[in-house]
Amino acid sequence: MTYKLLILPGDGIGPEIMDAQKRVLGWFGKNRGFDYTTEEDLVGGISYETYGEPATDAMMAKALASDAVLFGAVGGPQWDKLPFDKKPERGLLRLRGDMKLFANLRPALCFDALKDASTLKPEIVAGLDILIVRELTGGVYFGQPKELVTLSTGEKRAVDTQIYYAHEIERIARVAFELARLRGNKVASVEKSNVMVTGVLWRETVHRVHAAEFSDVELVDVLADNCAMQLVRAPKTLDVILTDNLFGDILSDEAAQLTGSIGMLPSASLGARLPDGRLPGFYEPIHGSAPDIAGKDLANPIATILSFGMCLKYTFGRVDDAVLIDKAVERVLAEGYRTGDIMQPGMTKVGTKGMTDAILKALDKLNG
Repeated sequence: MTYKLLILPGDGIGPEIMDAQKRVLGWFGKNRGFDYTTEEDLVGGISYETYGEPATDAMMAKALASDAVLFGAVGGPQWDKLPFDKKPERGLLRLRGDMKLFANLRPALCFDALKDASTLKPEIVAGLDILIVRELTGGVYFGQPKELVTLSTGEKRAVDTQIYYAHEIERIARVAFELARLRGNKVASVEKSNVMVTGVLWRETVHRVHAAEFSDVELVDVLADNCAMQLVRAPKTLDVILTDNLFGDILSDEAAQLTGSIGMLPSASLGARLPDGRLPGFYEPIHGSAPDIAGKDLANPIATILSFGMCLKYTFGRVDDAVLIDKAVERVLAEGYRTGDIMQPGMTKVGTKGMTDAILKALDKLNG
């Protein structure tokens, strides 16, 4: 079977990390029988500069026809003053919305070699393995009305609407419970039911799905602010975190720092399985475009490469290949290779290309 991939490098460090990704793709094509074709297109700020839109209809058509989309990053200060609907990030949100990607999976895994790189004590993060399951197409990012208006008094008023339907909560809850069964069998459902009616609906719906279909999985309710505290106090008490779009965005970035660097965290965004059996996915590092280091061979490519590992696992069902990537990254870190964001005393500092070289060599050794 030949897999169809769409590559969207985007802005900032996006092209550099996607170059690393393409090298890893080539390795799997050559050494593991991974048969694929690729197309490449523009998204975000570079798409706006070229086409006047952060996401074009033509690019979206390619995304919808692909088995998986590999994404770099979007954004940069040069586009900060664009109209809201033209900002680079709107391209990312359109991809998520049009592809109907409702489930965002963000693992926070602390490799043993990086336990001293975290800002927390090693004993707090050693062995950390959390999976954040974030609802991706509802909530305050997509709710209407969304407006910034000037009132008759001359004062400005901004409105963002937090809205959830029960079916949106049901489907993301099922994803979290099913994944928990493959891990520690424990789900922490995170919301703000003490002050938000969407939180009340969230808690009620999650409990209903749990009682009817997943009573074997341990379920605890955690308020979002308390979850943020527990992530830095006792993160290893958490296994799967189930939460909404806004809280998932915030908590996953916090969890990233526990692992040593946001440059280490991959993500997968999935929708419902299609009638033909395909499970299209959208795979991206969570670190953003980092324009201050763009073009300097400083970016950490590990999150992007691990994102491809998630692609192999979830969209293509090639679990052994996904494990191979994880082991290669673990070996490289154990050998002391570090990009600047995870640099430690006595280690070997490398750039984007150097880290990719080391991972490819590790893949060769593991595959031998």
